[in-house]
This record gives sequence, structure tokens and C-alpha cells, in this order.
Amino acid sequence: MSSFTDNPFGEPLVDLDPFEDTSVQEIPRQVTNIQSALEDFNPFEEEQSKPRLQINSTNNAAVVQPSSQNLPPIVAPPPFSNRSAASTSVQITTEELQRRQDELDRKAAELDRREQQLKRTNVPQINNWPPLPDNFCIKPCFYQDFNLEIPSEFQRLVKHLYYTWMMYTLTMMANIFGGLLILLHSGDFTNFGLSIFYAFLFTPASYVCWFRPAYKAFKNDSSFNFMVFFFVYFFQTMMSVFQSIGIPRTGYCGFIVAISQFDSSAEGIIVGLLLLIIAFCFATTCAANVMMITKIHTIYRSSNASMAKAQLEFATEFMHNQNVQQATASAMSSAVNAQLNSNRY
Repeated sequence: MSSFTDNPFGEPLVDLDPFEDTSVQEIPRQVTNIQSALEDFNPFEEEQSKPRLQINSTNNAAVVQPSSQNLPPIVAPPPFSNRSAASTSVQITTEELQRRQDELDRKAAELDRREQQLKRTNVPQINNWPPLPDNFCIKPCFYQDFNLEIPSEFQRLVKHLYYTWMMYTLTMMANIFGGLLILLHSGDFTNFGLSIFYAFLFTPASYVCWFRPAYKAFKNDSSFNFMVFFFVYFFQTMMSVFQSIGIPRTGYCGFIVAISQFDSSAEGIIVGLLLLIIAFCFATTCAANVMMITKIHTIYRSSNASMAKAQLEFATEFMHNQNVQQATASAMSSAVNAQLNSNRY
């Protein structure tokens, strides 16, 4: 019971010394070690042991000088400059934007062409070729508009083909003039008469037989019209070669006919030179024909056109032709009436 009667605020029964604690005695030793470490610390020693960096003013290159004198200096590469890479990326970006802009312009032109074509679908198209006066006795026979009916990527090619036909027409007109010169110089009427006949025959025939099929082929992407064009234009090219040669008394003022007109007189030399110009026109037309048939054939081979597609288009157009349908209906009605009459008797 004595534990309950002792005074808790009295002096302890055992005397305790706090400095005799080992953790407290360890603190002065730690402080002494820290002071000695601070006294031995030299801040310049670590900097001297580090390599020094020097800048070369000649080429703006960094030179690393090591602390040891026995090692050679290490030359660092010059700082990287991204100007060339930035210029290359800017150039590539500009080219890409230009290509996309051209593509968008081409698509916009194609959409504009189709929109105009749709607007004029319900409006009857008035024939505008050949361009004749309104009060002329002959009216235009065809409708022709390159910007409206031909896709934008083929307009230039079709126009060049049209210019080739115009050059061939002018050459045939010049051939008539050459036949007249031969008539006046040598009195031969054969070339003059045949040149007039060929001009009035082949000029419209060439437009109808090979230019219009090519025009409709690019307009409707028609394999059948491509086949017709290649078939007729091949013979047209062979005919141009024959015309440029100029066999006598065939109606063409080619090289042979032109050379045969040269003689010692001044008139013969002038006539021969003029006929040589016509012969060169025939040769130029022949070269243009070869170039055009090669280009169009290359485009034809790169497309999805084929002989089977041409046959299918021919069968479809043939069966949808109004005249063919009327003839078929008339033939069927005649056959039915004949069968009824035979059954009646």
C-alpha cells in the first residue's frame, strides 16, 4: 500500500544523469567530424580536375581541353544548324501544296463542265459546226464544244487532233493550187481535176470518219468509237505517206511531182519550189498523223477499253437505235400477218 501513499511530486528515488546516455554522447563526435570535413573541403579542386571548354573563333567549333596535359584536345563538331532541313521541309511542303492546288483546280473545272452539261441536257443543242452564217443555204451539221463535252485532261489532245484535221484540209486546198500550177506550166489537166475531186471528197470524209469518232470516244469513253478511229486513222496515215511521195498523174503534188517540174527556165524553178512546199505540207501532215495515233493509242492502252467492251457498246447502241427498232417492229408485224394469212387459207 506504500505505492499509493508516496508523493508523486517528490524527488525520484534514483538519480539519473541525461549526459550519460550514449545517443547524447554521440552528437559531439558527429559535430567534430563535420567541422573537420568542412575544413578539408577545397571547392577549386573539383573545378581543376574537370575538363575545360574553349571556343574556336575561326569555325565556331567547341574544343574540349582535358585536365591531363598528355592527352590531345578533343574537337567537338560544330553546332547543328537546322536551316537546310527547314528549307527542305518548306520546299517539299510548297510543292505538295502546289500539286494539291492544281488537282483541286482540275476537279473544279471538271465539276463546272459537268454542271454546265447537266444544265444543257434538257435544252436542245443547236448545231454549231461548221461555223456558217445564219443566212447561208447550208446549216451546221454537228455540235462541237471542247470545253463542255470533253474532259479537261483530254481537251488539249482533242484540240491538237482537230488542228491536225485543219492542217490536212489546208494542205488539200494547197494541192488544188499545185494542180493549177502544173496545168499552167505543162498543160496536164489530170492533177488539177483529181485534186479538186479529192479535196471535196476527203475533207468532209476525214472529219466524219476519224475526227468525230475520236471526239465521241473521249466524250463518252467509248471503246467502239476508239476502234473506229484507229481503223480509219491508220489508213489515213498510209494515205498521207502516199500523198507526200506524189506519184505523177495521181492528183497529189508530192516530192516526185515537184522534182519533175524543175527545168532550166525560171518558170520551172518557181513552180518546182512551190510544189516542194506543198510536198513538205503533206510530209508534215503525215508526221502529225503518226504522232497523234501514237498518243491516242497510249491513252487507249492505259484505260479499261477492250474489244469485248466495244462489241457490247455496238450491240447496245444498235438495239437502242430508233430506226433499227422501227425496222425490227415492221419486220415482225409483216411476219405475223403473213403467218395469219397462211393459217386462214
